[in-house]
Amino acid sequence: MVTRCKYLKLPSAHDLASRLLPAFDGTHTGIPYPRVNLLKGTHQNVCRHCINETCSAGAATLLLEFGTLSALLNDPVYHSTSLRAVNSLYNYRSNSTGLLGNVINIQTGKWTGSMSGIGAGLDSVYEYLLKSSILFGDGQQYKMFQDIYSKIQTFLRKGREKCNSGNGFHPIHVNVDMNDGNIMNNWFDSLSAAWPGVQVLYGDVEEAICSHLMYYAVWKKHSFLPERYNWHLNQPEVTFYPLRPEFVESTYLLYRATKSPFYLHVGREILQDIEKYSKAECGYATIHDVHDKTLEDRMESFFLSETCKYLFLLFDLDNPLHRDGEPYIFTTEGHILPLKYPFREKLANLYDKDQHNYMNTHMPGKCHKMGSKGNLPVQMKYLQQVLADVGVTY
Repeated sequence: MVTRCKYLKLPSAHDLASRLLPAFDGTHTGIPYPRVNLLKGTHQNVCRHCINETCSAGAATLLLEFGTLSALLNDPVYHSTSLRAVNSLYNYRSNSTGLLGNVINIQTGKWTGSMSGIGAGLDSVYEYLLKSSILFGDGQQYKMFQDIYSKIQTFLRKGREKCNSGNGFHPIHVNVDMNDGNIMNNWFDSLSAAWPGVQVLYGDVEEAICSHLMYYAVWKKHSFLPERYNWHLNQPEVTFYPLRPEFVESTYLLYRATKSPFYLHVGREILQDIEKYSKAECGYATIHDVHDKTLEDRMESFFLSETCKYLFLLFDLDNPLHRDGEPYIFTTEGHILPLKYPFREKLANLYDKDQHNYMNTHMPGKCHKMGSKGNLPVQMKYLQQVLADVGVTY
């Protein structure tokens, strides 16, 4: 029965992906349209007013799903199409800084949004470059991620050099102009809270610990992460919180990497705040304003599929995912994909190996630095510093 039902939804996935493929038709860059009619596609006779601009994340966040589908179907078209879009996007990065912008014209390759950050519009680009290298053993994607990561740390990271030593402001990643690296604004958004999780997967755990602390401080002050937070004024700029999963995901991954009980305490605070302020008669409601905790009459689907999932896994230490020792990876929507060597080899065999740089061995997994397994992942004085900077009172 398990074998017969193993790929029960594969025909449906195949059908949906085939309906998405027309989004790539008629673009001079290979980067897809941001919208596609699942019935009619995007041909000129049905798409006279197609939008020719898309965010970078929309262009580069198909690799895991399309690559998996290609492996299961023995058909490289889905993976190669998504791979072409990612490579094209990467090739349009700034010549001066090596950074990506957040909005690009899919016909001309010109950037219409020059903001480079780690949050909305760009977050899953970095995530999928790294995760596709892990899932498929793609050395080219790994090198691309390494290159962009170094540029992010050079131009976006501000504050003292080390997280757990030295003097100066607590490190933070800011939004800059992709062309010159100058700061563009004074806010970060809640989607950027996924960045510490990406750093964990990369093995830069010390930096992940540091990045996570800023989001924790904001959460502790407001009981939630506002959609946009002004780090210069130390106040929310866009005040709603739709129960997003990014901060929870990073908390979960940091606990798995460090085993520090600090992250269990963070998870408990998250859980208690959601239960206290967000619970409604028929579910859990979006927080309309983190100041007064007023609610909106809606619950986003990602709350159940991701936020609750990561909270559950954080506390379920004996979950089969943790106990059985089978390697796995999450998609950006929280779906679980197994890491299997035969699966990776199967995808690689669909290509001419001289044409694609696939590595049918494990990717480099050397952690740069590991966090403490004690009660706190950083020295108390640095935790107190970031809490005080945000205005948390005891």
